[in-house]
Amino acid sequence: MLEHVADGGDDLTAPAPGPTADALLARVGGGDREAFGALYDATAARIFGLVRRLVVDQAQAEEVTQDVYLEIWQTAARFDASRGNALAWMFTLAHRRAVDRIRSSQASRDRDLRVGVRDVGVPVDTVAEAAETRIEHERVQGALGELSALQRECVSLAYYGGLTQTEIADRLDVPLGTVKTRLRDGMVRLRTVLGVTT
Repeated sequence: MLEHVADGGDDLTAPAPGPTADALLARVGGGDREAFGALYDATAARIFGLVRRLVVDQAQAEEVTQDVYLEIWQTAARFDASRGNALAWMFTLAHRRAVDRIRSSQASRDRDLRVGVRDVGVPVDTVAEAAETRIEHERVQGALGELSALQRECVSLAYYGGLTQTEIADRLDVPLGTVKTRLRDGMVRLRTVLGVTT
């Protein structure tokens, strides 16, 4: 099947496309292990790619990706399809987990440095920092809800999915100019909703 996709052939004997990520995630929310396996197979490379770009270290990226899928399994029932598609939700989880790992690694390095030089510095207020991050995440999620569905899809694919404008156009089967317009208008709307001045 991968060869068929790679060469763009028109093999009429190729199997029909499988269920969407949204459909699989809904089944996972009901405890369907087979659907979870299919969801993993369909999305793991993309999720790992996003995590790897952020975390960089291969081993840590693999651990974070495992954590992401564990969270997906545990929280799939809470996914709200009215707030976005399954893939965007999964990318949000992956992005958050990767950022958490980066911060944790940095905090560990900072601790080692403080102990190494016997520097008694002011401890980092991780509770306040985590609260700020959560509030900012909720603000952005709320702002994304103010976009049209088409704008939100493009912005999610670009910023959470890590796709280029050309890849988004191919994925959505729309002209590149349409993707650029949706992204531009979506970002302008996000800036307005979030009160960001440029």
